[in-house]
Amino acid sequence: MKARITVLTLGVDDLQASLKFYRDGLGLPTEGIIGREFEHGAVAFFDLAGGLKFAIYERASIAWDATVP
Repeated sequence: MKARITVLTLGVDDLQASLKFYRDGLGLPTEGIIGREFEHGAVAFFDLAGGLKFAIYERASIAWDATVP
């Protein structure tokens, strides 16, 4: 099986402002922010070419998820 990257994740300080930039500014398709019902779960996914997904995730939530102090 050939290894491949399917999701690229970027940590951001302001999820809402970043969503607006990538969706409205760059025109990337998205369903918006999902996972708000979880304390550290809010994330937005964007569809890129070739089945690649681009995700934005609050920096503090990524640190919590990775158990980084």
